[in-house]
Amino acid sequence: MALFEKLVIANRGEIALRILRACRQLGIQTVALHSSADRDAKYVRLADESVCIGPAAATSSYLNIASVIAAAEVTGANAIHPGYGFLSENADFAERVEQSGFVFVGPRADTIRTLGDKISAISAMKSAGVPCVPGSDGPAPEDEKSLIEMGRRIGFPLMIKASGGGGGKGMRVCRAEADLVEAVSLTRQEAGAAFNNDVVYMERFLEKPRHVEFQVLADGQGRAIHLGERDCSMQRRHQKVIEEAPAPGISEEKRQEIGGRCVEACLQLGYRGAGTFEFLYEDGDFFFIEVNTRIQVEHPVTEMITGVDLLQEQIRIAAGESLRLKQEEITITGHAVECRVNAEDPVTFAPSPGKITNYHMAGGPGVRVDSHVYSQYVVPPYYDSMIGKVITHGVDRSEALTRMYGALQEMVVDGIKTNLPLHRELISDPGFVAGGMDIHYLEKKLES
Repeated sequence: MALFEKLVIANRGEIALRILRACRQLGIQTVALHSSADRDAKYVRLADESVCIGPAAATSSYLNIASVIAAAEVTGANAIHPGYGFLSENADFAERVEQSGFVFVGPRADTIRTLGDKISAISAMKSAGVPCVPGSDGPAPEDEKSLIEMGRRIGFPLMIKASGGGGGKGMRVCRAEADLVEAVSLTRQEAGAAFNNDVVYMERFLEKPRHVEFQVLADGQGRAIHLGERDCSMQRRHQKVIEEAPAPGISEEKRQEIGGRCVEACLQLGYRGAGTFEFLYEDGDFFFIEVNTRIQVEHPVTEMITGVDLLQEQIRIAAGESLRLKQEEITITGHAVECRVNAEDPVTFAPSPGKITNYHMAGGPGVRVDSHVYSQYVVPPYYDSMIGKVITHGVDRSEALTRMYGALQEMVVDGIKTNLPLHRELISDPGFVAGGMDIHYLEKKLES
């Protein structure tokens, strides 16, 4: 089956360049969409065509559904790739894309809706045998008596979560029964304001979990595989800082058990495309959090240990091809680590936009840098601060970390502040080097 002739890249930054490179290898022409602030971006210059879809503000450009679809129409494109962030998990956008005669490179709109709502997602996971955190099994009750009874059944401490939340927003820990009613009320108010959906649910709060996620590919035609797991426990304010694959201390038996259940969920849902099943992992047990129905920022570590180009496979599936890979063909080789490089103060974490006066990319055996920046590039103040990712691969975790240490020493980004000094410190941190730290480790370290 022929792939697309022309694909619209409805995103910016390093993921736009990553999509462009995948399309180039597949012989697909590209259309880079950009705001007025991104007109000089590398991927805009490299694309076969480019279209300015609005001013700097994301709401007037990258989040403007009408402008994105209009650009696809005027350029004669066949498909639209949303990358991550922006419109990538917007079911209404996916639906509009398909209704307008284009292919959305991602899951079907109804799948995004099901998995975007945390309550319906948990229900779907339970029916597929995916382990979930003990919780309310639905929306939290409205009346106080039933709410308190449910809180006792789940057990304290517990977490109150917005059904439509994500990215660490719409969550509150409640440690005592006396605080439950007020905590639920406050979370409902915040959820309604932030997500236009005030439904909340409750789960047992795990004190020291790790964040471990499984990568899947499914073609929506009855075939699905998993590509192992990633550990993303090095987080600050629920935002990932360093990721690695495979996760330290996970046995092959456990990997195949949980990965197999994720695959079964994909088959039951008729899932199409790339996706990530996120879990909390504590004391040897996995507990489902959510499914990200898109490509992840940290996808390169999985590519490095499996040799699978996830973007190319994602595009092939969207074009209607059957999944080319079989589970038994997926082998994990070595270890990979990724550091997210942000334009921010390494101490205060305040954004640091501006001109990069000098830029030197790290290199050497087992080193990969995914970045759209260059010397004299101006980092705009309007978007996420990430300017690139440094990824290293080694025969084992020790070699991957050693190569990352060398790569971070080589990397030069002058003119703005970045979090490279923090990464240089973390990559040699005894706790991180030992492996298996929980999701609170980094914040506790930064507070000390």
